[in-house]
Amino acid sequence: MIEIVNVGNILQIKNSDNVIVRCNKDTYEVAIDDYKIDFPGEYEKSWILLEVAEFQEKLFYSFLIEGKVVFVLFYDDFELKEEIISFFWDIDILLVVGSKNAPKIVENIEARVVIPFGEGKDLFLHTLGQHKEEIETFKLKWEMWLENTEFINLK
Repeated sequence: MIEIVNVGNILQIKNSDNVIVRCNKDTYEVAIDDYKIDFPGEYEKSWILLEVAEFQEKLFYSFLIEGKVVFVLFYDDFELKEEIISFFWDIDILLVVGSKNAPKIVENIEARVVIPFGEGKDLFLHTLGQHKEEIETFKLKWEMWLENTEFINLK
């Protein structure tokens, strides 16, 4: 199971072993438990695989947690080139900064679940015609057979 909750300015992704990935929305820092990851490369900690790529001087994070690909996108101010699009592969859960520019990026990325965060998340959801009620926690069980993208409005 994967559980995602918003605690202040930190998105927390917890797996079934209670390992927590922390994504700081203000500083764009990512950590698995206490292990801070701020450099491109491939990492593994507590059975969580992470690939960090740098494009246009920005870091992009792709996690493999419980067999699901979780992608964290802190930015909306980059040019969507082929090299970046090729990094977005088979995304199960996309955590994306909510902004007015983010919908055009999300439209070019296929993800099964999209969870916007930040001050502009309501504008993001409204722009895409998604009027979802806010929830405290998102829990993803093992199976995920979505034909369409599901949008989640996380508090």
